Order: sequence, then C-alpha cells, then structure tokens
Amino acid sequence: MRELHQTAPLWQRASQKPRRAPPRRGSVTLTGPAPRSTPIAAQIDRARLEACAHQIAAAGRALGALGWTPATSSNFSMRLDAQHAAVTISGRDKGQLGSDDIMVVDLDGRALDPQLRPSAETALHTQIYRRFAAAGAVLHTHSRAQSVASRLFAARGVVRFEGWELQKAIAGYSSHDSVLELPVFANSQDMAVLARAVDGWLDAGRPLHGYLIDGHGIYTWGKDMPEARRHLEALQFLLECELDLIRLRGTRP
Repeated sequence: MRELHQTAPLWQRASQKPRRAPPRRGSVTLTGPAPRSTPIAAQIDRARLEACAHQIAAAGRALGALGWTPATSSNFSMRLDAQHAAVTISGRDKGQLGSDDIMVVDLDGRALDPQLRPSAETALHTQIYRRFAAAGAVLHTHSRAQSVASRLFAARGVVRFEGWELQKAIAGYSSHDSVLELPVFANSQDMAVLARAVDGWLDAGRPLHGYLIDGHGIYTWGKDMPEARRHLEALQFLLECELDLIRLRGTRP
C-alpha cells in the first residue's frame, strides 16, 4: 500500500497549551458575546466562511448517508483563522446541512451571534484548535461501531491497533508495523471535565489523532477537511475490524 501522507502528525506539533495569538489590527476583540449589531463580516473573512460552510455541509451529507450522525447527533467544524472557527449549530440534521446551519465562534467557544447556539460540545472542537496549530477541521460522529467499541474498551481506556495496513492512513504512520492508540475517555456532560482528560493525555506526551468517549462516539481531526475525513474513515474501518475479531474469537478486550 502506498504511503497515504507526507506531513508530520499534528500531535507532534501540539504545544503545551499555547498562548492565544493577539488580535489582528482592525479585528474585534471579544470580551463577551458579540452584540447583535456587530456584523460577522467585520471580524472574519466572508469568503473563507462560505468555503468552510460548504465543506462542512458536504461532509455532513456524506457522513449522514453512512448513518454515522443519527438523530441530529454529531458536530463538525473548521478553523477560520487564528481566533475563530465555523461550527455546526446545535440540533440541526447533519445529513441535510446548508450554509444557514453553520455559525462562527471564537476559540473560547463564544458565539459571535448570540442569537445562535453552537453544538453542545464546541469546547472540545476549540480545544483541538488551541492545542494543534495545524488542525484545520474537527469531526465528531456517532456510528454504531464507534459507540459499541467505546463501551467494550472503556475499562481498558484505550483501543490499541497493531498490524493493520490502514494504520498508514493516519498522518505520521508509514507502516503496519506500529502501534496506534485511540484513547477512550469517560463520558461527562461537563465539557471541562472531558477537556481535562484530553489535556492530560497530551500533556503526558502521548500521540493523539482522535479519541472515543464512552457510550458516545469519536473525535478526530486533520490539517484540512479531506485529512480529517480520511482519519475518520480509517478509524471507523479499524474499529469495525477489531469488533469483528472480538465476535469471531468469542473474546472480550
């Protein structure tokens, strides 16, 4: 199988909770929700927002068609600039997204338009953008395999992939002769608790390309939307393979 990537993995470029870049001259510094009268176009590049909204909607349609976003679950985002991200609005059908279903938040998760409510787990998206300067897109889905695997491997705390050719689909992996770890974090409705678990893994210097949340789903990301989708599809395939082995062998993790 030919090498599927050429860039260094994002986790190697993750800093230790980097400082926020100072506001660019002429931008709006948010100290609270942006007032309704403040035009979003004055704070971010409208063309960039439209391009990101198009890519997010296309990803939503594709992933929805696979059945990975049931009952309006899941959320997607893309980095707009050093201070903002485009993210799906809460409660929208991810398989039928349009540009009106995408909103803008700063990297603390605050909506530029206070009339709109971002996805409940936006804080986990913005955490990735803060920790990985090269991250350009984040995907969170709830496929059956992802949810089942999250329960089966919760006690172990990690899914360990070894010897699978498709490990090479993950940035930074060039051989099946490697170990790829996908941690499983305990579920919580408090996003700060989940974010601390992710920070703990990264601060220990452990590679991170995605993670499962127990009884929930998966998070993964990439330098852009194509890479994020590649990572998601690869991790989904690997999880399905591990679940098949468990069934065929009649064993548990």
